[in-house]
Amino acid sequence: MAPKLSDSVEELRAAGNQSFRNGQYAEASALYERALRLLQARGSADPEEESVLYSNRAACYLKDGNCTDCIKDCTSALALVPFSIKPLLRRASAYEALEKYTLAYVDYKTVLQIDNSVASALEGINRITRALMDSLGPEWRLKLPPIPVVPVSAQKRWNSLPSENHKETAKTKSKEATATKSRVPSAGDVERAKALKEEGNDLVKKGNHKKAIEKYSESLLCSSLESATYSNRALCHLVLKQYKEAVKDCTEALKLDGKNVKAFYRRAQAYKALKDYKSSLSDISSLLQIEPRNGPAQKLRQEVNQNMN
Repeated sequence: MAPKLSDSVEELRAAGNQSFRNGQYAEASALYERALRLLQARGSADPEEESVLYSNRAACYLKDGNCTDCIKDCTSALALVPFSIKPLLRRASAYEALEKYTLAYVDYKTVLQIDNSVASALEGINRITRALMDSLGPEWRLKLPPIPVVPVSAQKRWNSLPSENHKETAKTKSKEATATKSRVPSAGDVERAKALKEEGNDLVKKGNHKKAIEKYSESLLCSSLESATYSNRALCHLVLKQYKEAVKDCTEALKLDGKNVKAFYRRAQAYKALKDYKSSLSDISSLLQIEPRNGPAQKLRQEVNQNMN
Protein backbone atom coordinates (compact mmCIF):
# COMPACT_ATOMS: atom_id res chain seq x y z
CA MET A 1 0.00 0.00 0.00
CA ALA A 2 1.41 3.40 -1.04
CA PRO A 3 2.18 5.84 1.75
CA LYS A 4 -0.53 8.43 2.29
CA LEU A 5 0.46 11.95 1.32
CA SER A 6 -0.19 14.77 3.75
CA ASP A 7 -3.39 16.75 3.15
CA SER A 8 -1.38 19.67 1.80
CA VAL A 9 -2.01 21.24 -1.59
CA GLU A 10 1.66 22.21 -1.79
CA GLU A 11 2.88 18.67 -1.11
CA LEU A 12 0.43 17.15 -3.58
CA ARG A 13 1.53 19.61 -6.26
CA ALA A 14 5.22 18.92 -5.52
CA ALA A 15 4.58 15.17 -5.76
CA GLY A 16 2.75 15.73 -9.03
CA ASN A 17 5.67 17.74 -10.37
CA GLN A 18 8.08 14.94 -9.48
CA SER A 19 5.88 12.32 -11.17
CA PHE A 20 5.68 14.52 -14.26
CA ARG A 21 9.48 14.85 -14.38
CA ASN A 22 9.69 11.05 -14.13
CA GLY A 23 7.38 10.67 -17.12
CA GLN A 24 4.51 9.29 -15.00
CA TYR A 25 1.86 11.56 -16.48
CA ALA A 26 -1.24 9.66 -15.36
CA GLU A 27 0.04 9.58 -11.77
CA ALA A 28 0.93 13.28 -11.91
CA SER A 29 -2.53 14.09 -13.25
CA ALA A 30 -4.17 12.20 -10.37
CA LEU A 31 -2.06 14.09 -7.83
CA TYR A 32 -2.95 17.46 -9.36
CA GLU A 33 -6.61 16.45 -9.30
CA ARG A 34 -6.37 15.57 -5.59
CA ALA A 35 -4.78 18.94 -4.92
CA LEU A 36 -7.54 20.69 -6.86
CA ARG A 37 -10.28 18.89 -4.95
CA LEU A 38 -8.60 19.72 -1.65
CA LEU A 39 -8.16 23.37 -2.58
CA GLN A 40 -11.76 23.69 -3.72
CA ALA A 41 -13.12 21.87 -0.65
CA ARG A 42 -11.42 24.40 1.61
CA GLY A 43 -13.42 27.17 -0.03
CA SER A 44 -10.56 29.64 0.32
CA ALA A 45 -10.02 31.61 -2.88
CA ASP A 46 -6.52 31.10 -4.28
CA PRO A 47 -6.87 31.66 -8.03
CA GLU A 48 -3.11 31.61 -8.68
CA GLU A 49 -2.67 28.16 -7.09
CA GLU A 50 -5.81 26.77 -8.71
CA SER A 51 -4.76 28.08 -12.11
CA VAL A 52 -1.32 26.45 -11.79
CA LEU A 53 -2.90 23.10 -10.90
CA TYR A 54 -5.22 23.21 -13.91
CA SER A 55 -2.30 24.18 -16.14
CA ASN A 56 -0.11 21.40 -14.75
CA ARG A 57 -2.84 18.80 -15.25
CA ALA A 58 -3.28 20.13 -18.79
CA ALA A 59 0.42 19.43 -19.41
CA CYS A 60 -0.18 15.79 -18.38
CA TYR A 61 -3.13 15.50 -20.76
CA LEU A 62 -1.06 17.00 -23.55
CA LYS A 63 1.77 14.52 -22.99
CA ASP A 64 -0.75 11.65 -23.11
CA GLY A 65 -2.35 12.97 -26.30
CA ASN A 66 -5.63 13.93 -24.60
CA CYS A 67 -5.91 17.31 -26.36
CA THR A 68 -9.59 17.87 -25.58
CA ASP A 69 -9.12 17.71 -21.81
CA CYS A 70 -5.90 19.71 -22.13
CA ILE A 71 -7.86 22.52 -23.78
CA LYS A 72 -10.55 22.39 -21.08
CA ASP A 73 -8.01 22.64 -18.25
CA CYS A 74 -6.05 25.42 -19.93
CA THR A 75 -9.27 27.38 -20.43
CA SER A 76 -10.08 26.90 -16.73
CA ALA A 77 -6.60 28.07 -15.78
CA LEU A 78 -6.93 31.17 -17.96
CA ALA A 79 -10.36 31.99 -16.53
CA LEU A 80 -8.71 32.17 -13.10
CA VAL A 81 -5.57 34.05 -14.19
CA PRO A 82 -5.98 35.54 -17.67
CA PHE A 83 -3.03 35.79 -20.04
CA SER A 84 -0.83 33.21 -18.28
CA ILE A 85 1.83 32.05 -20.68
CA LYS A 86 2.04 28.33 -19.87
CA PRO A 87 -1.68 27.50 -20.30
CA LEU A 88 -1.76 29.62 -23.47
CA LEU A 89 1.18 27.67 -24.92
CA ARG A 90 -0.29 24.31 -23.89
CA ARG A 91 -3.70 25.15 -25.32
CA ALA A 92 -2.08 26.36 -28.55
CA SER A 93 -0.19 23.05 -28.86
CA ALA A 94 -3.41 21.10 -28.29
CA TYR A 95 -5.30 23.17 -30.88
CA GLU A 96 -2.44 22.62 -33.32
CA ALA A 97 -2.50 18.86 -32.75
CA LEU A 98 -6.25 18.88 -33.44
CA GLU A 99 -5.59 20.97 -36.59
CA LYS A 100 -7.61 23.88 -35.20
CA TYR A 101 -5.04 26.21 -36.67
CA THR A 102 -6.87 29.53 -36.37
CA LEU A 103 -7.37 29.02 -32.62
CA ALA A 104 -3.74 27.92 -32.19
CA TYR A 105 -2.62 31.04 -34.05
CA VAL A 106 -4.59 33.29 -31.68
CA ASP A 107 -3.03 31.70 -28.58
CA TYR A 108 0.52 31.86 -29.96
CA LYS A 109 0.03 35.52 -30.94
CA THR A 110 -1.33 36.29 -27.49
CA VAL A 111 1.80 34.81 -25.91
CA LEU A 112 4.00 36.97 -28.13
CA GLN A 113 2.17 40.09 -26.97
CA ILE A 114 3.22 39.19 -23.43
CA ASP A 115 6.81 38.20 -24.28
CA ASN A 116 7.99 38.40 -27.87
CA SER A 117 11.07 36.26 -27.16
CA VAL A 118 9.21 33.00 -26.39
CA ALA A 119 10.76 30.73 -29.01
CA SER A 120 8.09 28.01 -28.83
CA ALA A 121 5.46 30.64 -29.69
CA LEU A 122 7.56 32.03 -32.55
CA GLU A 123 8.11 28.52 -33.91
CA GLY A 124 4.40 27.78 -33.51
CA ILE A 125 3.41 30.93 -35.40
CA ASN A 126 5.76 29.95 -38.20
CA ARG A 127 4.24 26.46 -38.51
CA ILE A 128 0.67 27.68 -38.21
CA THR A 129 1.19 30.45 -40.78
CA ARG A 130 2.33 27.85 -43.30
CA ALA A 131 -0.63 25.61 -42.53
CA LEU A 132 -3.11 28.48 -42.83
CA MET A 133 -1.61 29.69 -46.10
CA ASP A 134 -1.91 26.17 -47.50
CA SER A 135 -5.47 25.58 -46.26
CA LEU A 136 -7.07 29.03 -46.52
CA GLY A 137 -5.03 30.73 -49.22
CA PRO A 138 -3.53 34.24 -49.34
CA GLU A 139 -6.53 35.80 -47.56
CA TRP A 140 -6.12 33.59 -44.49
CA ARG A 141 -5.66 36.52 -42.10
CA LEU A 142 -9.20 37.69 -42.83
CA LYS A 143 -10.54 34.39 -41.50
CA LEU A 144 -8.88 34.57 -38.07
CA PRO A 145 -10.88 35.00 -34.86
CA PRO A 146 -10.22 38.25 -32.94
CA ILE A 147 -6.86 38.31 -31.17
CA PRO A 148 -7.25 39.71 -27.64
CA VAL A 149 -5.25 42.77 -26.64
CA VAL A 150 -3.05 41.92 -23.68
CA PRO A 151 -3.21 44.57 -20.94
CA VAL A 152 0.02 46.11 -19.69
CA SER A 153 -0.69 44.64 -16.24
CA ALA A 154 -0.38 41.09 -17.63
CA GLN A 155 2.95 41.93 -19.27
CA LYS A 156 4.24 43.41 -16.03
CA ARG A 157 3.09 40.35 -14.07
CA TRP A 158 5.07 38.04 -16.37
CA ASN A 159 8.17 40.23 -16.19
CA SER A 160 7.95 40.34 -12.39
CA LEU A 161 7.80 36.56 -11.97
CA PRO A 162 10.88 34.82 -10.50
CA SER A 163 13.61 33.97 -12.98
CA GLU A 164 12.87 30.23 -12.85
CA ASN A 165 9.58 30.91 -14.64
CA HIS A 166 11.60 32.14 -17.61
CA LYS A 167 14.09 29.25 -17.76
CA GLU A 168 12.05 27.25 -20.27
CA THR A 169 11.82 30.33 -22.50
CA ALA A 170 15.58 30.79 -22.40
CA LYS A 171 16.24 27.13 -23.21
CA THR A 172 13.87 27.04 -26.16
CA LYS A 173 15.24 30.35 -27.41
CA SER A 174 18.75 28.90 -27.46
CA LYS A 175 17.56 25.73 -29.22
CA GLU A 176 15.65 27.80 -31.76
CA ALA A 177 18.67 29.93 -32.56
CA THR A 178 20.89 26.89 -33.08
CA ALA A 179 18.33 25.02 -35.18
CA THR A 180 17.49 28.02 -37.36
CA LYS A 181 21.12 28.83 -38.14
CA SER A 182 22.00 25.24 -39.01
CA ARG A 183 19.04 24.83 -41.37
CA VAL A 184 19.35 25.82 -45.03
CA PRO A 185 16.17 27.73 -45.93
CA SER A 186 14.17 26.65 -48.95
CA ALA A 187 13.07 29.07 -51.66
CA GLY A 188 9.64 29.15 -50.02
CA ASP A 189 11.21 29.96 -46.64
CA VAL A 190 13.13 32.86 -48.18
CA GLU A 191 9.95 34.25 -49.77
CA ARG A 192 8.05 33.98 -46.48
CA ALA A 193 10.94 35.63 -44.64
CA LYS A 194 10.91 38.51 -47.12
CA ALA A 195 7.14 39.00 -46.79
CA LEU A 196 7.32 38.96 -42.99
CA LYS A 197 10.19 41.44 -43.01
CA GLU A 198 8.11 43.80 -45.16
CA GLU A 199 5.24 43.47 -42.68
CA GLY A 200 7.69 44.40 -39.94
CA ASN A 201 8.87 47.42 -41.93
CA ASP A 202 5.27 48.60 -42.37
CA LEU A 203 4.69 48.30 -38.61
CA VAL A 204 7.83 50.37 -37.92
CA LYS A 205 6.49 53.11 -40.19
CA LYS A 206 3.31 53.09 -38.12
CA GLY A 207 5.30 53.33 -34.89
CA ASN A 208 4.30 49.85 -33.69
CA HIS A 209 7.77 48.62 -32.78
CA LYS A 210 6.70 45.83 -30.46
CA LYS A 211 4.63 44.09 -33.13
CA ALA A 212 7.38 44.77 -35.66
CA ILE A 213 9.77 42.75 -33.48
CA GLU A 214 7.34 39.83 -33.70
CA LYS A 215 7.33 40.03 -37.51
CA TYR A 216 11.11 40.27 -37.77
CA SER A 217 11.45 37.34 -35.36
CA GLU A 218 9.03 35.25 -37.46
CA SER A 219 11.01 36.24 -40.56
CA LEU A 220 14.28 35.09 -38.99
CA LEU A 221 12.72 31.73 -38.12
CA CYS A 222 12.06 31.23 -41.83
CA SER A 223 15.52 32.42 -42.85
CA SER A 224 18.29 33.81 -40.64
CA LEU A 225 20.50 34.87 -43.55
CA GLU A 226 19.23 38.44 -44.00
CA SER A 227 21.47 40.99 -42.26
CA ALA A 228 18.94 43.81 -42.64
CA THR A 229 16.28 41.89 -40.70
CA TYR A 230 18.56 41.77 -37.67
CA SER A 231 19.48 45.45 -37.93
CA ASN A 232 15.81 46.40 -38.41
CA ARG A 233 14.85 44.45 -35.29
CA ALA A 234 17.73 46.17 -33.49
CA LEU A 235 16.12 49.54 -34.32
CA CYS A 236 12.92 48.39 -32.60
CA HIS A 237 14.87 47.27 -29.54
CA LEU A 238 16.55 50.69 -29.42
CA VAL A 239 13.20 52.50 -29.51
CA LEU A 240 11.92 50.24 -26.72
CA LYS A 241 15.14 50.85 -24.73
CA GLN A 242 16.11 47.17 -24.92
CA TYR A 243 19.75 48.04 -25.48
CA LYS A 244 21.36 44.66 -24.82
CA GLU A 245 19.01 43.00 -27.30
CA ALA A 246 19.88 45.72 -29.82
CA VAL A 247 23.59 44.97 -29.41
CA LYS A 248 22.98 41.25 -29.97
CA ASP A 249 20.96 41.84 -33.13
CA CYS A 250 23.50 44.26 -34.58
CA THR A 251 26.26 41.76 -33.88
CA GLU A 252 24.33 39.06 -35.77
CA ALA A 253 23.72 41.51 -38.63
CA LEU A 254 27.44 42.29 -38.89
CA LYS A 255 28.35 38.60 -38.95
CA LEU A 256 26.28 38.36 -42.12
CA ASP A 257 27.38 41.69 -43.62
CA GLY A 258 30.49 43.31 -42.22
CA LYS A 259 29.66 46.59 -44.00
CA ASN A 260 26.13 47.00 -42.65
CA VAL A 261 26.36 50.70 -41.77
CA LYS A 262 23.00 50.74 -39.96
CA ALA A 263 24.12 47.86 -37.73
CA PHE A 264 27.33 49.70 -36.76
CA TYR A 265 25.38 52.90 -36.07
CA ARG A 266 22.63 51.23 -34.03
CA ARG A 267 25.08 49.16 -32.01
CA ALA A 268 27.05 52.35 -31.31
CA GLN A 269 23.81 53.97 -30.10
CA ALA A 270 23.06 50.99 -27.88
CA TYR A 271 26.59 50.95 -26.43
CA LYS A 272 26.26 54.67 -25.71
CA ALA A 273 23.00 54.07 -23.84
CA LEU A 274 24.72 51.29 -21.88
CA LYS A 275 27.59 53.74 -21.13
CA ASP A 276 30.08 51.50 -22.92
CA TYR A 277 31.64 54.49 -24.63
CA LYS A 278 34.80 52.71 -25.82
CA SER A 279 32.79 50.11 -27.76
CA SER A 280 30.52 52.85 -29.09
CA LEU A 281 33.49 54.82 -30.47
CA SER A 282 34.94 51.65 -31.98
CA ASP A 283 31.74 51.05 -33.94
CA ILE A 284 31.55 54.68 -35.03
CA SER A 285 35.15 54.45 -36.26
CA SER A 286 34.33 51.30 -38.25
CA LEU A 287 31.29 53.01 -39.76
CA LEU A 288 33.26 56.13 -40.77
CA GLN A 289 35.84 53.97 -42.52
CA ILE A 290 33.00 52.79 -44.75
CA GLU A 291 31.22 56.17 -45.03
CA PRO A 292 33.62 58.97 -44.00
CA ARG A 293 30.98 61.69 -44.48
CA ASN A 294 28.18 60.04 -42.52
CA GLY A 295 26.69 63.01 -40.63
CA PRO A 296 24.71 61.13 -37.95
CA ALA A 297 27.80 59.05 -37.10
CA GLN A 298 29.96 62.17 -36.79
CA LYS A 299 27.37 63.76 -34.50
CA LEU A 300 27.13 60.60 -32.39
CA ARG A 301 30.94 60.57 -32.03
CA GLN A 302 30.83 64.11 -30.66
CA GLU A 303 28.12 63.13 -28.15
CA VAL A 304 30.06 60.08 -26.97
CA ASN A 305 33.27 62.10 -26.60
CA GLN A 306 31.38 64.71 -24.54
CA ASN A 307 30.04 61.97 -22.26
CA MET A 308 33.56 60.63 -21.76
CA ASN A 309 34.93 64.04 -20.68
